[in-house]
Amino acid sequence: MTQQFYVSPEQLMRDRADFARKGIGRGRSVIVLSCRDGIALVAENPSPSLHKLGEIYDRIAFAAVGKYNEFESLRQAGIRYADVRGYSYDREDVTARGLASVYAQSLGAVFTAESKPFEVELVVAEVGEHPAADHLYRLTFDGSIADEKGFVVMGGAAEAVVEVLRSSFSEDLDFPEAVRAAVHSLRQDGTTGAGPQLGPESLEVAVLDRDPEVARGTHRAFRRVGIPELETMLTSRESPV
Repeated sequence: MTQQFYVSPEQLMRDRADFARKGIGRGRSVIVLSCRDGIALVAENPSPSLHKLGEIYDRIAFAAVGKYNEFESLRQAGIRYADVRGYSYDREDVTARGLASVYAQSLGAVFTAESKPFEVELVVAEVGEHPAADHLYRLTFDGSIADEKGFVVMGGAAEAVVEVLRSSFSEDLDFPEAVRAAVHSLRQDGTTGAGPQLGPESLEVAVLDRDPEVARGTHRAFRRVGIPELETMLTSRESPV
């Protein structure tokens, strides 16, 4: 009778973590950053339909890197959670913190109980009345959750992108300036070979407007930015902010 090899729990967890990190590292980078006009979400994504950025609820957005089928299932589950909670109680009871907690439980359960962890990293963003009131919750494959300030970079050569973005980031930037700063930082990611050629067709950009009632006459803060508008933003200034 063949005996199975014994693997210690510590080694098993390390192997799963390494597996997930490698999968996430192969993904193209995503940046989420607070600015004067709201929260800017910028992703390197050449697909026009397989979105890495999405709306969850009135003032809450979702950004992800990793395996599309895995983070898309989480996005849909988050929408169902938000809709049920908002309908059962009050729309104000749907918060990014509550949603992030649900995601953390799901990711943690998969990481410890399933044979393969999710190869995903997420950000749940909620826009506030001013930049200091914004919430950016970062969730990793093992269910760890962190409340980030200012900006979050995921996937690809995240460390290189962070170093460039840190030199130009400010919460006083308006939305176009924040997008230009994010795109300039993504162009420094040497893992994809995008370099200076990273143009509007290779980007997915969205915003959580800080005051959507005034800007667009709606309580829904999430808005996607089309290619013509993005081209105007990127060409309005040649140099990064």
